[in-house]
Amino acid sequence: MMTNKLIARLLVATALTAAAATGTAFAAGQQDAAMAGAAKAGTATNDEAITSKIKASLSDQKQIGVTTADGVVTLSGTVASTDVGTKAIQTASAVPGVKEVKSELTVATK
Repeated sequence: MMTNKLIARLLVATALTAAAATGTAFAAGQQDAAMAGAAKAGTATNDEAITSKIKASLSDQKQIGVTTADGVVTLSGTVASTDVGTKAIQTASAVPGVKEVKSELTVATK
């Protein structure tokens, strides 16, 4: 009879330990998912800020489009000369948070 009670207690203790471990793992997984979501939202906000800063710096070049994804800036549109395009690329590169600048700029034909 004592053996049966001891086995029953061990089974209950094992079940409780497993449930606690599962709950902790579940909570940790939820926290990781929340942190990943927050990081992604932070990246989107940062990309918007980068785009805004570059557009403000290039306000005299309305024909240049600016998009940013994960810190990678893409400039597009038509510019009057290679000098104008080069200056736009340099301006975008100087903004904090920019990892890379991709140019899809074309030079207008005369």
